[in-house]
Amino acid sequence: MYHFISGYTALVAGTEDGIKEPQATFSACFGAAFIMLHPTKYAAMLAEKMQKYGATGWLVNTGWSGGRYGVGKRIRLPYTRKIIDAIHSGELLTANYKKTEVFGLEIPTEIDGVPSEILDPINTWTDKAAYKETLLKLAGLFKKNFEVFASYKIGDDNSLTDEILAAGPNF
Repeated sequence: MYHFISGYTALVAGTEDGIKEPQATFSACFGAAFIMLHPTKYAAMLAEKMQKYGATGWLVNTGWSGGRYGVGKRIRLPYTRKIIDAIHSGELLTANYKKTEVFGLEIPTEIDGVPSEILDPINTWTDKAAYKETLLKLAGLFKKNFEVFASYKIGDDNSLTDEILAAGPNF
């Protein structure tokens, strides 16, 4: 729910006027301009529906990989399709995972038809120091963005709030 509430995306050239290189941005619940209730209310509704129907949520990087703008490139569409196919087939439910540093995301170690090195973002960057710098900068942006939600109590006690906050970056 942390990532749903955060609504991280990027403004990119070609889809936004005046944008020459991608800029990180956040839009709560991926639609802040259109929501009427507090974002945590939508997160609670989503969690309830996911639990009720046994749904699983996935974060899929369909964007930039391998370095900052001008160095890296977009993830190839055929790989994105293979990842989505693996979600739909249930393959990822039984896959092996490892945890990323800072964000603590669990990423599959292999997906049929996808080069394993692209599954862990650090493997796609030749400049590991630049990767770490960018990772920490992005983590800071997430923390700053989430400050407005951190004091909002969800549920009868703070356990759900604490659980959501714990899913954020740790550095």
